[in-house]
Amino acid sequence: MVGTDGREAVQRGPLVGSLAVVAAALAACYGAVVAVLLPAQVAAIDPAAKVGNLALVSTVSFACTIAAQPLVGALSDRTRGRWGRRVPWAVAGTLVAAAGLLALGGATTLAAVTVLWVVTQVALNGLDVATSAVVPDDVPPRRRGRAFALIGLGAVAGGAVAVLAAGASAARPGRVWTGLAVTVLVATSVFVAVEARRRRPWDRDAAAGDAPVRPPFWRGLLVDPRRERRFTDAFVSRLLFVLAYQLVYAYQLYVLTDHVGVPARAATALTGTLTATTLAAVLVAVVVTGWWSDRVGTRTPFMLGACGLLAVAMLVPLAVPTTTGMAVFAVLKGVAFGAHMASGTALVTEVLPAGGASAGKDLGLYNVATNLPQTVAPALAATVIAHLGGYPGLFATAAGVAVLALVVGVRLARRGLPTAGGAGPHVAQPVVTGGGRP
Repeated sequence: MVGTDGREAVQRGPLVGSLAVVAAALAACYGAVVAVLLPAQVAAIDPAAKVGNLALVSTVSFACTIAAQPLVGALSDRTRGRWGRRVPWAVAGTLVAAAGLLALGGATTLAAVTVLWVVTQVALNGLDVATSAVVPDDVPPRRRGRAFALIGLGAVAGGAVAVLAAGASAARPGRVWTGLAVTVLVATSVFVAVEARRRRPWDRDAAAGDAPVRPPFWRGLLVDPRRERRFTDAFVSRLLFVLAYQLVYAYQLYVLTDHVGVPARAATALTGTLTATTLAAVLVAVVVTGWWSDRVGTRTPFMLGACGLLAVAMLVPLAVPTTTGMAVFAVLKGVAFGAHMASGTALVTEVLPAGGASAGKDLGLYNVATNLPQTVAPALAATVIAHLGGYPGLFATAAGVAVLALVVGVRLARRGLPTAGGAGPHVAQPVVTGGGRP
């Protein structure tokens, strides 16, 4: 497995810390732009058509960027030079993204907003996958749970702070756009500075061409699901888990008003409180799961427990349609989400095709399992609400999808997985299902 040889002697604390800073900057950009800046800018261009125009911008940007991560990841896998494989692409993505964010602050037409957001999002995706691949490159499997826990903490904190700051500065959006550009530049500078202090002999060997032989570029962009069944199962389980979570996420305000019966004004305030509650649960679950899965040497019980817990969480508002039920729902889904993000991400680095030789491309493909559900979930949820029993039907559907994620995860565990220490296959561990907590 990549990253288990003599590289373990290198101090990795500063490296993981710098990756957490980059994750915070990326989450800040996505959180502030998607939740606050982009909707406000689209509405200012044409208030009457804001809903359709925002959907258009979001759909076009997704269609153009869905392949960005595996493509940039594949290119970085093959890059050789004194700065290694990842740094050049991280720097290039940062420079383009910063320029795009600054330009977006002055965009006044829908076409300009669309084009600039597509370019910026592609660049941010490039930075994301280039830095994400550093973990399987340089962090041994037995420490990846803790690494992804710290990176996840950075992402959650960065996104939350950015959304709050953007909302508070709604009258001066130009400052927020500029602040995001500066944040990305500073975060990547921290990462590059840490990497500059970590230049190692094997990087020079890689620059000289001592790298594993890989298949032709275009043929290597995809993964054969018949040959890489563990990676495929990890991908499908993550996709189903995120889909189940996102089915309800976008309609939480409407759930409070139309399903629970909370007055509109109170529902807005309660949505903020429930979101903060979920965030706190995510933070705790990410830290505990990352540390604990490293300590016991396996990820599958935590990943499967997260799927089962999410299914249970979705049934709580169905059985208890009250504010108390929604509070319990907020806590349970936060724990489930945090546990799955920590354990599932660490697990996939241990089942990468070819032992992680093309980690950039393969992690880029895996990230599609997170990005795709976020795009299709709102439309799918609207269809379920309209034709399959309203909000009770939505919660039941989400619970069913979470159960499917659990089923696929169980199949993955039964295939036999490497231990977190990278010692090779082992018998599948007993799983935590249903409402069990990791």
